[in-house]
Amino acid sequence: MSENTKVSRSEQILQALARMLESNHGQRITTAALAKEVGVSEAALYRHFPSKARMFEGLIGFIEETIFSRANIITSSDSPAIRQCEQILTLVLAFIERNPGMARILTGDALAGETDRLRHRVNQFFERLETQLKQVMREAEFKEGLRTETTAGITANLMIAVLEGRIRQFVRSEFQRKPTEHWNDQWQRLAIGLFRPA
Repeated sequence: MSENTKVSRSEQILQALARMLESNHGQRITTAALAKEVGVSEAALYRHFPSKARMFEGLIGFIEETIFSRANIITSSDSPAIRQCEQILTLVLAFIERNPGMARILTGDALAGETDRLRHRVNQFFERLETQLKQVMREAEFKEGLRTETTAGITANLMIAVLEGRIRQFVRSEFQRKPTEHWNDQWQRLAIGLFRPA
């Protein structure tokens, strides 16, 4: 999350939570530890967020806003569909690489023991991304004559599976195995298998 010169207390809390998710591998973050990190009392935390779940929702909202605002720019461009798919996937991988704590949210690792509503929201994030990729491929058939080897739905699902796998590796390696490592070469191989020549 970007550091502004004047950051609201709510943003400071979310930034501290994101930092702790990055540094406390696999550990549950307590509100007491978070309050200490921010330099306020637990009561002060709850003045800004009624629960820890709302703090996680704030981070998920940041992920959604960042990714989908940029993905919409990509899909409204004149780039070919294969390039748009690559750009959307690369966008997510680069975002996660810059914000490792967010990777733990998207894998569900940080949400263990939290409300089901948070996991559902993460599921919705990936479903929305998959729908966006599917739409890109469906439009490409009309605009470019480009077709996928299987259905657009199956192809989009495979892309999301690869994306989730790379995020999972990043978390499992304690952020050592970068999500964008070898990605350009891997995407080229993937694209050859997914798309038929126009």
